[in-house]
Amino acid sequence: MRKALLVAASLVATPAFAQANPQIDYPAFQALTASVAPQRADRLLKFDAFKAAAAKPDTLLLDARSKDAFARGHIAGAVNLPLTDFTAESLAAVIGANPDRAILIYCNNNFSNQRAPVPLKSAPLALNIQTFINLVGYGYPNVFELADVVDFNDPKVEWVAD
Repeated sequence: MRKALLVAASLVATPAFAQANPQIDYPAFQALTASVAPQRADRLLKFDAFKAAAAKPDTLLLDARSKDAFARGHIAGAVNLPLTDFTAESLAAVIGANPDRAILIYCNNNFSNQRAPVPLKSAPLALNIQTFINLVGYGYPNVFELADVVDFNDPKVEWVAD
């Protein structure tokens, strides 16, 4: 049994095994992530700028958290499409025909409350990171991210629950 585990572990570490599935391209993900980093750094908005951008016509405020978390509370005007449901088709249905449409995103880690429906996530795994990368990767370059940490009880946030 121990020998089988060692063989299996060595297979996982080999580059050939990592590319066995043609529908999974980790090197392309790494390249996409690296190319998105400078763009993301320029697209972080302080709360007041985020709210002003959200009020502009044709701007989409996208909440990529789970449907349950969204139903328990979200910023007013947000539309929900969970990251796990992102496909070219689902994104086009929510975003519309204009790939250059401004898209604003936020996640649990933008809130100081650290309780349901926005429990704090591990900082390197914050949903904003994956959402930003995915949106750009699917061809939506005009993504902006809430940079601040805010209290969802602050009336300026306009937090609503379904």
